[in-house]
Amino acid sequence: MSNTELETRIKTLESEIAVLKEKFKKIEKSEQPWYEKIAGTFADDPIYDEAMKLGREYRESQKMVYDEDDE
Repeated sequence: MSNTELETRIKTLESEIAVLKEKFKKIEKSEQPWYEKIAGTFADDPIYDEAMKLGREYRESQKMVYDEDDE
């Protein structure tokens, strides 16, 4: 690879990094954390409620399996 090609690639990378830095600054300056922005997204959603119920039931079933192994 020639020096000219390397210089072109480096300039391209530097400009892409500058764009990423600007995006990151905007994220850092955000007034709310991401999790607060999405809070309530699934409010009153029966599918979400069902998923949480099934997850809780699964976790509870695993506790029983682990408890039985300890005996």
